[in-house]
Amino acid sequence: MKLPEKGQDWPAIKAKLESRGAGDAKWRDGKTAVYVFNAGEDVERVQKEAYTAFMSENGLGPLAFPSLAQMEKDVISMALGLLHGPEGATGAMTSGGTDSITMAVKTARDYARSQGRAREQANIILPQSAHLAFDKAAHLMDIEVRRIPLKTYGSFEADPAAMGEAVDQDTIMMVGSAPNFPHGIIDPIEELGRLAQEKGVWLHVDACVGGYFAPFARMNGEPVPPFDFEVPGVMSMSADLHKYGYAAKGASTVLFRSEDLYSFMPFDFAGWSGAPMKTPTLAGTRPGGAISAAWAVMNYLGVEGYRRLQGKVCETRKRLETGLDRLGFQVVGKPVLGLIAFHHPDLHSFALYGEIYRRGWFTSVTKQPPSLHLMLSPKHADVVDAYLADLEAACEAVRSGEAGSKPKVEARYS
Repeated sequence: MKLPEKGQDWPAIKAKLESRGAGDAKWRDGKTAVYVFNAGEDVERVQKEAYTAFMSENGLGPLAFPSLAQMEKDVISMALGLLHGPEGATGAMTSGGTDSITMAVKTARDYARSQGRAREQANIILPQSAHLAFDKAAHLMDIEVRRIPLKTYGSFEADPAAMGEAVDQDTIMMVGSAPNFPHGIIDPIEELGRLAQEKGVWLHVDACVGGYFAPFARMNGEPVPPFDFEVPGVMSMSADLHKYGYAAKGASTVLFRSEDLYSFMPFDFAGWSGAPMKTPTLAGTRPGGAISAAWAVMNYLGVEGYRRLQGKVCETRKRLETGLDRLGFQVVGKPVLGLIAFHHPDLHSFALYGEIYRRGWFTSVTKQPPSLHLMLSPKHADVVDAYLADLEAACEAVRSGEAGSKPKVEARYS
């Protein structure tokens, strides 16, 4: 496509946009269980109006836009209030989970260097189920990644003992997930916290999925174990607002136990021809709309709204588990939030994925073990029975040989 010689009017462009989107995943209908977190039309309206109100403003300039600076401070304060941030805890908003994780790794590395450690070759210790964003961050910073197998008895949790054995003088960070993305399982953060303190190692909790879900699930009586700053060994956390915080993309938070730890994150530079610049995160320009939309949605929902939405998700997961048991599926581990992975002992998961995709469902898969994978939203309460009916039909198609052995579409998390 070349830039047109003459511009087109908005109605024509709008029609083309709508046409181009016609083949996209139908997430508003509830048939998508990855990428989008559908909390309803009212929340979507708040997202859009709050985003567009500040879409031209730049969060890089707190002197020019003190409104955004204050909204970001408010968001971080609300986040720390939910996640047991101690006195002096702080953080910043980022563009997403990968950004938050990258900044946490960078901060831990620079902190370790300030202590005279890991000056030549740093390493981080991850459970096998930890998000691949840690590998991306490590690649950018030339950090060694040590992925440790999960516990062997089927809980799909991180193995603190094995992780501890991998720690050495160059380890800058250990990681636990709350929950992990592949299985929706919360790692034993209390055990990891004690280990981190014994070893003198930074512990990061990746709560990109659960940070704005687990506190409300716990309030609703779900068996959520300690996973945040109430565990003394936790030094930093990542938590995405555009997932179960139901904010507009891209909005995440990276949080630190203290101002002293946080001080190793910002980039502060004066050695060029322009004015000195200090940026808190990787980005220079910081879209104002992402900040204002997060602030607006959090204030719109409040504790009551989040409890209602997260309660609906948990109830949907339980309905799904009942249906899956009836169909002979096995759930991976014991998820307690909104992610779930499951497989059938007699049917190939990827063949089932192809069949469920053919029936209009855009979902995901997990490789270890081969499983179907869902990220549930409140909207899925309306369609869970329809999904189970289509899944049953998919099982029959695979059993009868009507379905191919491989999906007709590549299953990727990308």
